[in-house]
Amino acid sequence: MKKIALLFLFTILITACKNESKTESTIVEDFSKEDITTSIYPESITKVFDAHGGIDNWNKMQTLSFTMEKPNGKEVTTTDLKTRAELIDTPTYTMGYDGNQLWVNEKDGNEYKGNARFYKGLMMYFYAMPFIVGDQGIIYEDTEPLTFEGKTYPGILISYEAGVGVSPDDQYVVYYDAETAQMEWLSYTVTFGKDGKSKNFKYIRYNDWQTINGLVLPKSISWYTYENNTPIELRNTVEFLDVTLSEDAPKKDIFMMQEGAKLIE
Repeated sequence: MKKIALLFLFTILITACKNESKTESTIVEDFSKEDITTSIYPESITKVFDAHGGIDNWNKMQTLSFTMEKPNGKEVTTTDLKTRAELIDTPTYTMGYDGNQLWVNEKDGNEYKGNARFYKGLMMYFYAMPFIVGDQGIIYEDTEPLTFEGKTYPGILISYEAGVGVSPDDQYVVYYDAETAQMEWLSYTVTFGKDGKSKNFKYIRYNDWQTINGLVLPKSISWYTYENNTPIELRNTVEFLDVTLSEDAPKKDIFMMQEGAKLIE
């Protein structure tokens, strides 16, 4: 009788162990199948990215090129989106940055009188909004909305960690349409060559869009006059022509210093 009881107890223990093992296995299997998605971006800026085609799609792109009409002729900008190497070609000069060296090649005796370090990447940065504020080292904060002509736009303050970029004290605010989440305004400060942050915000309106390779990017952008950090009226508009956006990387040699060019220290 004692043997029968021991055998019965042993059978119960074996069965329990099998059930416990099966339960643990089921839990692990169910957990592994669970769809867990995390984002490195706050919900507000993610909504804006999504309204423009998605940050993941943007990150697949490697080459951006666009043309602007300037008083002295067409200015063509080509950028390697991964290295931020850049070539700006105009009738009077060519400016290049190979990821290390910045140079200017003056044409036909024309003297380049601009600030190459300030201008490098400037128009590409404005054009590539809102995706350009998906770079690393950026801090996002919800901020006070902007009201213009009776409509209110929620705002996202963009600032930078110390040591990021040439002007880490620069700040931007992306204002977006509360219904569509599309970007509508950009306010920004300029601190290049200065110490500390600025409280003087300039304003650009983004309300003219085009779809390039599945991404919604500006067709034109408009600067506004401003008072007390509020846009007042249209000042000027810049149109972007012949835009190309590609997953193919540009040829590296186009950014290399040209013969006769001046190195910008």
